[in-house]
Amino acid sequence: MVGDGIEGLAAARLWAATRFPYLATGVFGAQVIADPGSGTVSVDENWRMRADPELTAQWTPAQLGSVLVHHVCHLLRTHGERAQASGVGAGADRARDARDWIRAADAEINDDLVPAGLDLPGSPVLPRDLGAEDGLLAEQYYAAIRDGRRPVQGPEGGLGGGTRDRSGREKPGDEAGGWLDCGSGADGVPRPGQEPGGLPDWQADLLRRQVAQDVISHAKLAGNVPAGMLRWAEEVLSPRVNWRKVLAAELRRAVFEVSGAVDYSYRRPSRRSAVAGNVVLPALRRPVPEVAVVCDTSGSMTEALLAMVLAEVEGLLQALGLARQVRVLACDYAVAPAQRVSSARQVQLVGGGGTNMGAGIEAAAALRPRPAVTVVLTDGYTPWPPAPPKGMRIVVGLLGPRAPDAPVWARAVRVEPDDLPGGLRK
Repeated sequence: MVGDGIEGLAAARLWAATRFPYLATGVFGAQVIADPGSGTVSVDENWRMRADPELTAQWTPAQLGSVLVHHVCHLLRTHGERAQASGVGAGADRARDARDWIRAADAEINDDLVPAGLDLPGSPVLPRDLGAEDGLLAEQYYAAIRDGRRPVQGPEGGLGGGTRDRSGREKPGDEAGGWLDCGSGADGVPRPGQEPGGLPDWQADLLRRQVAQDVISHAKLAGNVPAGMLRWAEEVLSPRVNWRKVLAAELRRAVFEVSGAVDYSYRRPSRRSAVAGNVVLPALRRPVPEVAVVCDTSGSMTEALLAMVLAEVEGLLQALGLARQVRVLACDYAVAPAQRVSSARQVQLVGGGGTNMGAGIEAAAALRPRPAVTVVLTDGYTPWPPAPPKGMRIVVGLLGPRAPDAPVWARAVRVEPDDLPGGLRK
């Protein structure tokens, strides 16, 4: 019974496609199923929407069309998958976790689309209802709700309006103003009676990418796509690599390659020397690698950005047990004396002139004991040496999306300023 008995569905889809043309592919790609007695409109992760005809009959085409758009955005933003990554449903109070997450996910959607003309029934959740600012992610709104630091006021979540089960009794959560369950497509928690079917993952991914292309094309032609929606589309089509994970992997690889190397040393005789007579046998030695960090302090760099990135590097090295092995060199065209630090707060980033990271790498190679790994933090606008110093591995952190490529002999990681602490946005 696909769509049967849902009064005004065609008019609602037409309204949605007219008001939000860049989401039309998603609106028409979702399967709408009449679900009498459910008391809600919900969506699962396989692009199936279930709607109670008795409830939707109370709405105008604009309201029903807005609900369709709202649920499509849950699917486009993979809120169900992200909810599970955030631990929703894993605690003792699964229902409470799911409700909190849905409110957070709704706030992520509504702060973009309500100002753009979304006409949801009831009182849609907005960031201000959670005591939070606009433009954040559902994970951040969810944390704000759960940590209890911010006052929680306003709607209980969902789309507003009363919600009852098939027997007519109010569902949990309705007592404070009417919580409309958005479904497993919003929180990743399977509902009773949810059957397999709908769109397979690969088709859902293709549909999501097609909508992203429509969003970007519409933004170029009409220019009236909400900023958060546009950022989502750009992320889908050009996914940003998590530079922290990449940098951590590169550091681990470089460090373990060195720390795993074993060589013979006469500094401490072998324990077998006692049975070897007058022959002195060397002992096996596993070196603990030294790490140097070269910071570009030329005029094009900001100390605040470098300090934040350096703090990230420090955290990674602490995780590797190498925080005491770090020496930092500030470098513009010349190199300042090396500073052995135990905290990023101790680093003095002096400079402000031209740029030559080759001089910084050369100075790092001249340190004693010589670093096994050198991390270079720069915006990339610098000359590079033709080859790295022998016996020293180089990891380059390129700061900013427009940084030129690093040389092929270095392991490069692009560091996006928007991903730094305090800069997370949709």
